[in-house]
Formats: sequence, C-alpha cells, structure tokens
Amino acid sequence: MEITDTEFEKEVIEKSKQVPVLVDFWAGWCGPCKMLSPVIEKISQDYKEDKIVITKLNIEENKQTAEKYNILSIPSVKLFKNGEITGEFTGFKSEPDVKEWIDSNL
Repeated sequence: MEITDTEFEKEVIEKSKQVPVLVDFWAGWCGPCKMLSPVIEKISQDYKEDKIVITKLNIEENKQTAEKYNILSIPSVKLFKNGEITGEFTGFKSEPDVKEWIDSNL
C-alpha cells in the first residue's frame, strides 16, 4: 500500500499501536529500490495484515516525512511499533533476508 505525508500519522503511527507497520522509503530513480520493490510486494502477500502492515512511501513526492525520519539513503526500510521505530535497514536485501529481518523484529 502506497502512503503519503498526509496519511503517515494515521496509517503508520496510529496503526502501529495495534499492529507493527513496515515502511519502505523509496524513489523512482533508485536502482536498489527497484530491486527491493518486488521483494516487498511479494512479502506483503505472504504476511497477514493482523501480523504486520506493509507500506511504501515515495520520498520524492513526500519530502516532509522523509525529512522527519532523516532518510538519507534509500531504499530505507523502517519498522514501527507503538508509534516508534523498532528496527530498520538500508539497501537491498533478498526475500529470505527481509523475511528473517521481519520475523526477528516482530
């Protein structure tokens, strides 16, 4: 699910108080982002939304949120629980590596 600056508070911060929310910060010009995108899409189908919500935020179109969370390198993936970042990684990871990272951070 693609989110925007205006939806971030509701769709990430508030929702993360009930279920963990993963945010993939990306941009269309970013090669590693294009490699990670299908991995994130596949994983979003593998996990039920009562276990984790998986979202994407385009930093070019949503600069306010990108600046707030100090996104300097992309892809940048952050996991939010109870309104706070509880895990993060930057750069490409394979599907098994992303799943392992999610499972270890849930």
